[in-house]
Amino acid sequence: MADALLALADGTVFRGRFFGARGERFGEMVFNTGLTGYQEVLTDPSYHGQIVAMTYPHQGNYGLNDLDEEAPHPWVRGFVVREATQQPSSWRSRESLPSYLERHNVVGIEGIDTRKLTRVLRDRGAMTAGITTEDLDERSFVERVQSAPVLEGRDLVKEVTPSAAYDADPAELWATGELAAVEREERLQGVKIAALDLGMKRNILRCLVGMGATVRVFGADAPAEEILAWSPDGMFVSNGPGDPSAVPYVWRTLRSVVEARVPTFGICLGHQILGTALGGSTYKLKFGHRGANHPVKSLDTGRVEITTQNHGFAVRTGLDPAAGGEAWKNLSQTRSDDWMWSSELGDVQLTHFDLNDGTLEGLRCLDVPAYSVQYHPEAAPGPHDSRYLFGDFATLITEAR
Repeated sequence: MADALLALADGTVFRGRFFGARGERFGEMVFNTGLTGYQEVLTDPSYHGQIVAMTYPHQGNYGLNDLDEEAPHPWVRGFVVREATQQPSSWRSRESLPSYLERHNVVGIEGIDTRKLTRVLRDRGAMTAGITTEDLDERSFVERVQSAPVLEGRDLVKEVTPSAAYDADPAELWATGELAAVEREERLQGVKIAALDLGMKRNILRCLVGMGATVRVFGADAPAEEILAWSPDGMFVSNGPGDPSAVPYVWRTLRSVVEARVPTFGICLGHQILGTALGGSTYKLKFGHRGANHPVKSLDTGRVEITTQNHGFAVRTGLDPAAGGEAWKNLSQTRSDDWMWSSELGDVQLTHFDLNDGTLEGLRCLDVPAYSVQYHPEAAPGPHDSRYLFGDFATLITEAR
């Protein structure tokens, strides 16, 4: 019996069964193509403000536990699945998916055609949506969804970033995560890394601390003067939620740090912020990239990396092959030297491109020590094809010292 509604702003309505908490939630409707990793998705701060649908039909099969959380609580506005497993099967499981969502007051809906939902989003684009167990009148609820705030132009970073700087505690990080998830080494012993937290996942901190560095985490509104006063040897800019154009204060801070020649590495939203700091712009993708199976071409190595991604915006430099029709289909015949951007801070090589749609996925500055990628090299969840990027960061820092 249908006791919950999922409604999209275009008037599409799905009836299903609630699981987790009861209530109403509104947010941007997006989909994730990962076969596993639902706990990391739920707790990724980048999903703040969004209702997430998983395309794989069964979710919750292996339960949830304290070790796989990327944040202390879920950030998604709602969760949509074909079928939620009530009785998980795994020695690591401590709780079922429905119980976890109920405990954290997250509204979920199951029993809907997630394939149809995904096709709607691919054809018409990501849009505002709502889940309800209260207002089951379709016309009434669609009207309320259509009046809900949209994601574009909203500063969601301020709602997920820490209010004050703090030093990352290696003991706490290893106690709350798989030791095998990150290879621990000491190549950056004595090195200080400033991490600008725009909605950072725990496994990113493990990757940084795992190299032996001392990491101080700064909030998104930390001024460049505060960061530089700490005399960092390197700067990391994290992932995060929302529209990058809504946080100009972040890219201005980052530009000052880069101009001070602090070696800098950005991922996801951090990539978009660096691109903006260099004089580029950002634009909204039709339905975004979310999942653990996105192919990215590295023009430096010629390899195709299978990557974890979660973003709805991309960087525009004016040279992007995605904006140039069929040019991106010939990427196998080009190198990063062929894609040079004259930015406001000097020459920049465009180093990585998405093989599904040709969008820019990575860049490297040649006149200042900075580079970034659009995807998640910490891979929580996902393949480890891109973990080498943290090693590249270590090399950039040691060469600058």
